[in-house]
Amino acid sequence: MKNIKFLIIGVLFGIILSKGEVISWYRIYEMFKFQSFHMYGIIGSAVVLGAILFQLFNKGMIKSFDGQQINIPPKKKGFSRNIIGGIIFGLGWALAGACPGPMFILLGRGAVALLVVILGSLIGVTMYHSVKSKIPH
Repeated sequence: MKNIKFLIIGVLFGIILSKGEVISWYRIYEMFKFQSFHMYGIIGSAVVLGAILFQLFNKGMIKSFDGQQINIPPKKKGFSRNIIGGIIFGLGWALAGACPGPMFILLGRGAVALLVVILGSLIGVTMYHSVKSKIPH
């Protein structure tokens, strides 16, 4: 019962993404064909909000649920790792028609075919976990 707030936030997040048509395959298709600004506007808004929240975390203005300061360590620099990771993520997104968050929303809305995509995602995460100590980071 103590984690009910996370369930409520998740359900509200799912409703917002669903009503905003972020989970629509057609919206994602339009985005990848550069035919609509809809998804770019939503993603851009999320990036701006994330940057603002990141600064608030670093200044100590936002704390964890326990009241402790959240310290975000600096990321390693690396252009090629970001390009390669972005290409892999983008290809998966384009092939599946959904990024990780909306996959579960679509499943909840009855798109049972997304079980294949979710299974593929879990296999990919498991494969990465098994080789991450052997690859450069």
